Amino acid sequence: MNSIVKELEKLIAIPSPTGFTKAAAEYSVERLKALGYSPEVTNKGCVLCCLGGEGDPVVFSAHLDTLGGMVAEVKGNGRLRLTRIGGMNPNNAECENATVYTRDGKAYEGCFQMNDPSVHVNGDYSKQERNWDGMELVLDERVYSKADTEALGIATGDYVCFDPRFRVTEKGYIKSRFLDDKLSVAILFDLARRIKEEGITLRRKTYIYVTVFEEVGHGCSSGLPEDAKDIISVDMGCVGQGLACREEQVSICVKDSHGPYNYDLTGELISTAKRLGLDYALDVYPYYGSDADAALDAGYDLRHGLIGAGVYASHGYERSHIDGAENTLKLVMGMIRN
Repeated sequence: MNSIVKELEKLIAIPSPTGFTKAAAEYSVERLKALGYSPEVTNKGCVLCCLGGEGDPVVFSAHLDTLGGMVAEVKGNGRLRLTRIGGMNPNNAECENATVYTRDGKAYEGCFQMNDPSVHVNGDYSKQERNWDGMELVLDERVYSKADTEALGIATGDYVCFDPRFRVTEKGYIKSRFLDDKLSVAILFDLARRIKEEGITLRRKTYIYVTVFEEVGHGCSSGLPEDAKDIISVDMGCVGQGLACREEQVSICVKDSHGPYNYDLTGELISTAKRLGLDYALDVYPYYGSDADAALDAGYDLRHGLIGAGVYASHGYERSHIDGAENTLKLVMGMIRN
Protein backbone atom coordinates (compact mmCIF):
# COMPACT_ATOMS: atom_id res chain seq x y z
CA MET A 1 0.00 0.00 0.00
CA ASN A 2 3.02 2.32 0.06
CA SER A 3 2.32 3.32 -3.55
CA ILE A 4 -1.17 4.56 -2.62
CA VAL A 5 0.19 6.57 0.30
CA LYS A 6 2.90 8.14 -1.85
CA GLU A 7 0.36 9.02 -4.54
CA LEU A 8 -1.99 10.44 -1.94
CA GLU A 9 0.70 12.67 -0.47
CA LYS A 10 1.37 14.17 -3.91
CA LEU A 11 -2.33 14.79 -4.53
CA ILE A 12 -2.90 16.29 -1.10
CA ALA A 13 -0.05 18.75 -1.68
CA ILE A 14 -1.85 20.30 -4.67
CA PRO A 15 -4.48 22.81 -3.48
CA SER A 16 -7.79 22.12 -5.23
CA PRO A 17 -10.98 23.56 -3.71
CA THR A 18 -13.93 23.27 -6.07
CA GLY A 19 -13.37 25.64 -8.99
CA PHE A 20 -9.61 25.87 -8.38
CA THR A 21 -8.70 22.41 -9.64
CA LYS A 22 -6.73 23.00 -12.84
CA ALA A 23 -3.32 22.15 -11.36
CA ALA A 24 -4.62 18.93 -9.77
CA ALA A 25 -6.34 17.90 -13.00
CA GLU A 26 -3.19 18.58 -15.01
CA TYR A 27 -1.21 16.43 -12.58
CA SER A 28 -3.78 13.65 -13.03
CA VAL A 29 -3.51 13.78 -16.80
CA GLU A 30 0.28 13.60 -16.71
CA ARG A 31 0.19 10.77 -14.17
CA LEU A 32 -2.12 8.68 -16.35
CA LYS A 33 -0.15 9.45 -19.50
CA ALA A 34 3.03 8.33 -17.75
CA LEU A 35 1.34 4.98 -17.13
CA GLY A 36 0.59 4.60 -20.83
CA TYR A 37 -3.05 5.69 -20.92
CA SER A 38 -4.79 8.36 -23.01
CA PRO A 39 -6.88 10.47 -20.62
CA GLU A 40 -9.32 13.12 -21.85
CA VAL A 41 -10.27 16.39 -20.17
CA THR A 42 -13.88 17.57 -20.29
CA ASN A 43 -14.86 21.20 -20.82
CA LYS A 44 -15.43 21.72 -17.11
CA GLY A 45 -12.13 20.11 -16.19
CA CYS A 46 -12.92 16.51 -15.24
CA VAL A 47 -10.52 13.73 -16.33
CA LEU A 48 -11.88 10.62 -18.08
CA CYS A 49 -9.65 7.65 -18.82
CA CYS A 50 -10.34 4.17 -20.21
CA LEU A 51 -8.22 1.48 -18.54
CA GLY A 52 -9.07 -1.24 -21.08
CA GLY A 53 -11.35 -4.24 -21.23
CA GLU A 54 -14.32 -5.05 -23.45
CA GLY A 55 -18.08 -5.14 -22.89
CA ASP A 56 -20.42 -4.18 -20.03
CA PRO A 57 -18.70 -0.81 -19.38
CA VAL A 58 -18.33 0.44 -15.81
CA VAL A 59 -17.20 3.86 -14.58
CA PHE A 60 -15.41 4.30 -11.25
CA SER A 61 -15.63 7.95 -10.23
CA ALA A 62 -13.67 9.83 -7.59
CA HIS A 63 -13.30 13.55 -7.07
CA LEU A 64 -10.27 15.82 -6.84
CA ASP A 65 -12.09 18.91 -5.65
CA THR A 66 -11.99 19.65 -1.94
CA LEU A 67 -13.42 22.07 0.57
CA GLY A 68 -11.94 25.54 0.96
CA GLY A 69 -12.71 29.23 1.16
CA MET A 70 -13.00 32.29 -1.00
CA VAL A 71 -12.48 35.96 -0.21
CA ALA A 72 -15.92 37.52 0.23
CA GLU A 73 -14.70 40.91 1.50
CA VAL A 74 -11.51 42.80 2.17
CA LYS A 75 -12.37 44.31 5.53
CA GLY A 76 -11.53 47.77 6.78
CA ASN A 77 -8.84 46.36 9.09
CA GLY A 78 -7.09 44.65 6.17
CA ARG A 79 -8.28 41.19 7.12
CA LEU A 80 -10.44 38.93 4.99
CA ARG A 81 -13.99 37.76 5.46
CA LEU A 82 -14.41 34.41 3.74
CA THR A 83 -17.22 32.43 2.21
CA ARG A 84 -17.12 28.67 2.16
CA ILE A 85 -16.39 26.43 -0.82
CA GLY A 86 -18.37 23.23 -0.49
CA GLY A 87 -19.21 22.08 3.02
CA MET A 88 -16.26 23.72 4.78
CA ASN A 89 -17.28 24.36 8.39
CA PRO A 90 -15.63 27.31 10.16
CA ASN A 91 -15.59 25.35 13.43
CA ASN A 92 -13.15 22.94 11.80
CA ALA A 93 -10.94 25.69 10.40
CA GLU A 94 -10.34 27.86 13.47
CA CYS A 95 -6.62 28.58 13.99
CA GLU A 96 -5.76 26.81 10.73
CA ASN A 97 -3.06 28.14 8.46
CA ALA A 98 -4.16 28.95 4.92
CA THR A 99 -2.92 30.52 1.69
CA VAL A 100 -4.65 33.11 -0.49
CA TYR A 101 -4.07 32.73 -4.23
CA THR A 102 -4.62 35.87 -6.30
CA ARG A 103 -5.63 35.91 -9.95
CA ASP A 104 -2.24 37.29 -10.96
CA GLY A 105 -0.42 34.29 -9.48
CA LYS A 106 0.65 35.61 -6.09
CA ALA A 107 0.27 33.64 -2.85
CA TYR A 108 -0.04 35.03 0.68
CA GLU A 109 -0.13 33.05 3.91
CA GLY A 110 -2.39 33.73 6.84
CA CYS A 111 -4.26 32.17 9.75
CA PHE A 112 -8.02 31.78 10.09
CA GLN A 113 -9.12 33.18 13.45
CA MET A 114 -12.33 34.33 15.03
CA ASN A 115 -12.72 38.08 15.36
CA ASP A 116 -10.94 39.31 18.50
CA PRO A 117 -9.37 35.89 19.29
CA SER A 118 -7.33 36.73 22.42
CA VAL A 119 -8.69 35.26 25.66
CA HIS A 120 -6.86 38.05 27.53
CA VAL A 121 -8.98 40.62 25.74
CA ASN A 122 -12.28 39.01 24.77
CA GLY A 123 -14.31 37.99 27.79
CA ASP A 124 -16.87 36.21 25.59
CA TYR A 125 -14.25 34.12 23.79
CA SER A 126 -15.74 30.76 24.80
CA LYS A 127 -19.33 31.82 24.07
CA GLN A 128 -18.77 33.44 20.70
CA GLU A 129 -20.25 31.53 17.77
CA ARG A 130 -17.78 30.35 15.17
CA ASN A 131 -19.28 31.31 11.82
CA TRP A 132 -18.05 32.86 8.59
CA ASP A 133 -19.11 36.38 9.57
CA GLY A 134 -17.53 36.13 13.00
CA MET A 135 -14.18 34.87 11.73
CA GLU A 136 -11.50 36.27 9.46
CA LEU A 137 -8.27 35.38 7.71
CA VAL A 138 -5.41 37.31 9.32
CA LEU A 139 -2.72 37.77 6.71
CA ASP A 140 0.93 37.30 7.58
CA GLU A 141 1.63 40.68 6.04
CA ARG A 142 1.92 44.23 7.38
CA VAL A 143 -1.59 45.22 6.42
CA TYR A 144 -3.78 47.38 8.66
CA SER A 145 -6.39 48.72 6.23
CA LYS A 146 -8.42 47.69 3.21
CA ALA A 147 -6.09 49.72 0.98
CA ASP A 148 -3.02 47.92 2.38
CA THR A 149 -4.46 44.51 1.49
CA GLU A 150 -5.76 45.54 -1.91
CA ALA A 151 -2.30 46.89 -2.73
CA LEU A 152 -1.06 43.27 -2.51
CA GLY A 153 -3.44 42.34 -5.32
CA ILE A 154 -5.90 40.49 -3.06
CA ALA A 155 -9.53 40.85 -4.11
CA THR A 156 -12.97 39.35 -3.68
CA GLY A 157 -13.12 35.97 -5.40
CA ASP A 158 -9.56 34.90 -4.59
CA TYR A 159 -9.32 31.31 -3.38
CA VAL A 160 -8.22 30.42 0.14
CA CYS A 161 -6.68 26.97 0.57
CA PHE A 162 -6.31 25.49 4.04
CA ASP A 163 -3.22 23.53 5.03
CA PRO A 164 -3.95 19.77 4.90
CA ARG A 165 -1.48 18.68 7.63
CA PHE A 166 -0.82 15.28 5.99
CA ARG A 167 0.61 12.58 8.24
CA VAL A 168 0.89 8.77 8.28
CA THR A 169 1.45 7.06 11.63
CA GLU A 170 3.48 3.95 12.39
CA LYS A 171 0.20 2.08 12.97
CA GLY A 172 -0.97 2.81 9.44
CA TYR A 173 -3.41 5.63 10.14
CA ILE A 174 -3.58 8.37 7.52
CA LYS A 175 -4.47 11.81 8.89
CA SER A 176 -5.10 14.82 6.71
CA ARG A 177 -7.64 17.25 5.45
CA PHE A 178 -9.16 16.30 2.09
CA LEU A 179 -8.91 12.52 2.31
CA ASP A 180 -12.40 13.10 0.93
CA ASP A 181 -11.80 12.31 -1.81
CA LYS A 182 -8.13 12.34 -2.75
CA LEU A 183 -7.62 9.00 -1.03
CA SER A 184 -10.03 7.46 -3.54
CA VAL A 185 -8.28 9.18 -6.47
CA ALA A 186 -4.99 7.71 -5.24
CA ILE A 187 -6.62 4.27 -5.06
CA LEU A 188 -7.87 4.54 -8.66
CA PHE A 189 -4.46 5.72 -9.87
CA ASP A 190 -2.91 2.70 -8.18
CA LEU A 191 -5.50 0.51 -9.87
CA ALA A 192 -4.41 1.98 -13.22
CA ARG A 193 -0.76 1.36 -12.38
CA ARG A 194 -1.33 -2.26 -11.39
CA ILE A 195 -3.32 -3.03 -14.54
CA LYS A 196 -0.38 -1.89 -16.66
CA GLU A 197 2.51 -3.21 -14.60
CA GLU A 198 0.97 -6.58 -13.74
CA GLY A 199 -0.70 -7.14 -17.10
CA ILE A 200 -4.10 -7.68 -15.47
CA THR A 201 -6.83 -8.88 -17.84
CA LEU A 202 -10.14 -7.08 -17.37
CA ARG A 203 -13.45 -8.87 -17.85
CA ARG A 204 -15.32 -5.65 -18.64
CA LYS A 205 -14.54 -2.26 -20.12
CA THR A 206 -13.36 -0.01 -17.29
CA TYR A 207 -13.23 3.76 -17.04
CA ILE A 208 -12.07 6.01 -14.25
CA TYR A 209 -13.61 9.47 -14.06
CA VAL A 210 -11.88 12.04 -11.87
CA THR A 211 -14.34 14.86 -11.23
CA VAL A 212 -13.81 18.41 -10.00
CA PHE A 213 -17.25 19.69 -8.91
CA GLU A 214 -18.47 16.94 -6.57
CA GLU A 215 -18.40 19.08 -3.43
CA VAL A 216 -21.00 21.42 -4.94
CA GLY A 217 -23.16 18.63 -6.36
CA HIS A 218 -22.56 18.31 -10.09
CA GLY A 219 -19.31 16.39 -10.58
CA CYS A 220 -20.78 13.55 -12.67
CA SER A 221 -23.69 15.49 -14.14
CA SER A 222 -21.93 15.54 -17.54
CA GLY A 223 -19.04 14.00 -19.44
CA LEU A 224 -19.69 10.31 -18.76
CA PRO A 225 -18.95 7.89 -21.63
CA GLU A 226 -21.98 7.11 -23.78
CA ASP A 227 -21.54 3.34 -23.49
CA ALA A 228 -21.45 3.22 -19.67
CA LYS A 229 -23.80 0.75 -17.97
CA ASP A 230 -22.75 1.13 -14.32
CA ILE A 231 -21.26 3.92 -12.24
CA ILE A 232 -19.61 3.24 -8.90
CA SER A 233 -18.55 6.25 -6.88
CA VAL A 234 -15.37 5.60 -4.93
CA ASP A 235 -15.71 8.19 -2.20
CA MET A 236 -15.18 8.32 1.54
CA GLY A 237 -16.92 5.75 3.72
CA CYS A 238 -18.60 7.43 6.67
CA VAL A 239 -17.45 6.60 10.20
CA GLY A 240 -19.64 7.84 13.04
CA GLN A 241 -22.38 7.12 15.55
CA GLY A 242 -24.97 4.67 14.31
CA LEU A 243 -22.76 3.40 11.49
CA ALA A 244 -20.86 0.11 11.28
CA CYS A 245 -17.84 1.22 9.23
CA ARG A 246 -14.37 1.64 10.69
CA GLU A 247 -11.36 3.31 9.08
CA GLU A 248 -9.78 -0.10 8.41
CA GLN A 249 -12.73 -1.27 6.31
CA VAL A 250 -14.30 -0.61 2.94
CA SER A 251 -17.82 0.72 3.28
CA ILE A 252 -20.57 -0.30 0.87
CA CYS A 253 -23.32 2.28 1.06
CA VAL A 254 -26.84 0.93 0.56
CA LYS A 255 -28.63 4.29 0.88
CA ASP A 256 -27.78 7.97 1.34
CA SER A 257 -29.81 11.16 1.56
CA HIS A 258 -30.70 10.85 -2.16
CA GLY A 259 -32.18 7.39 -1.69
CA PRO A 260 -31.15 3.75 -2.13
CA TYR A 261 -28.38 2.64 -4.45
CA ASN A 262 -29.09 0.11 -7.17
CA TYR A 263 -30.07 -3.11 -5.44
CA ASP A 264 -28.51 -5.51 -7.94
CA LEU A 265 -25.21 -3.59 -8.26
CA THR A 266 -24.97 -3.24 -4.48
CA GLY A 267 -25.55 -6.98 -4.24
CA GLU A 268 -22.66 -7.61 -6.65
CA LEU A 269 -20.41 -5.42 -4.50
CA ILE A 270 -21.42 -7.36 -1.39
CA SER A 271 -20.94 -10.79 -3.00
CA THR A 272 -17.53 -9.72 -4.35
CA ALA A 273 -16.43 -8.52 -0.91
CA LYS A 274 -17.53 -11.83 0.59
CA ARG A 275 -15.83 -13.89 -2.12
CA LEU A 276 -12.54 -12.06 -1.60
CA GLY A 277 -12.75 -12.20 2.19
CA LEU A 278 -12.60 -8.42 2.52
CA ASP A 279 -13.19 -6.47 5.70
CA TYR A 280 -16.30 -4.49 4.78
CA ALA A 281 -19.36 -2.81 6.29
CA LEU A 282 -22.84 -1.96 5.05
CA ASP A 283 -24.18 1.45 5.98
CA VAL A 284 -26.83 4.09 5.42
CA TYR A 285 -25.41 7.62 5.23
CA PRO A 286 -27.89 10.19 6.59
CA TYR A 287 -26.28 13.37 5.16
CA TYR A 288 -24.50 12.43 1.97
CA GLY A 289 -24.63 12.78 -1.80
CA SER A 290 -22.24 11.24 -4.33
CA ASP A 291 -21.16 11.64 -7.93
CA ALA A 292 -23.25 8.57 -8.74
CA ASP A 293 -26.30 10.42 -7.40
CA ALA A 294 -25.40 13.44 -9.57
CA ALA A 295 -25.23 11.23 -12.65
CA LEU A 296 -28.74 9.90 -12.08
CA ASP A 297 -30.06 13.36 -11.23
CA ALA A 298 -28.68 14.54 -14.58
CA GLY A 299 -30.67 11.86 -16.40
CA TYR A 300 -28.07 9.18 -17.07
CA ASP A 301 -29.58 5.69 -17.38
CA LEU A 302 -27.13 3.79 -15.18
CA ARG A 303 -26.99 1.37 -12.31
CA HIS A 304 -25.26 3.18 -9.48
CA GLY A 305 -23.28 2.24 -6.38
CA LEU A 306 -21.07 3.80 -3.72
CA ILE A 307 -18.05 2.43 -1.88
CA GLY A 308 -15.07 3.90 -0.06
CA ALA A 309 -12.45 3.50 2.61
CA GLY A 310 -13.71 4.45 6.05
CA VAL A 311 -12.99 8.08 6.94
CA TYR A 312 -13.45 9.49 10.45
CA ALA A 313 -14.31 13.17 11.09
CA SER A 314 -15.47 13.85 7.54
CA HIS A 315 -15.06 17.43 6.28
CA GLY A 316 -12.79 18.13 9.24
CA TYR A 317 -9.30 16.85 10.06
CA GLU A 318 -9.97 13.41 8.64
CA ARG A 319 -8.49 10.02 9.44
CA SER A 320 -8.42 6.75 7.51
CA HIS A 321 -6.19 3.67 7.49
CA ILE A 322 -4.00 1.86 5.00
CA ASP A 323 -6.12 -1.26 5.49
CA GLY A 324 -9.24 0.64 4.44
CA ALA A 325 -7.49 1.72 1.26
CA GLU A 326 -6.38 -1.86 0.60
CA ASN A 327 -9.85 -3.30 1.08
CA THR A 328 -11.27 -0.64 -1.25
CA LEU A 329 -8.69 -1.33 -3.96
CA LYS A 330 -9.33 -5.08 -3.74
CA LEU A 331 -13.08 -4.56 -4.03
CA VAL A 332 -12.69 -2.40 -7.14
CA MET A 333 -10.29 -4.92 -8.63
CA GLY A 334 -12.63 -7.78 -7.84
CA MET A 335 -15.42 -6.10 -9.81
CA ILE A 336 -13.44 -5.94 -13.05
CA ARG A 337 -10.64 -8.53 -13.28
CA ASN A 338 -10.89 -12.07 -14.65
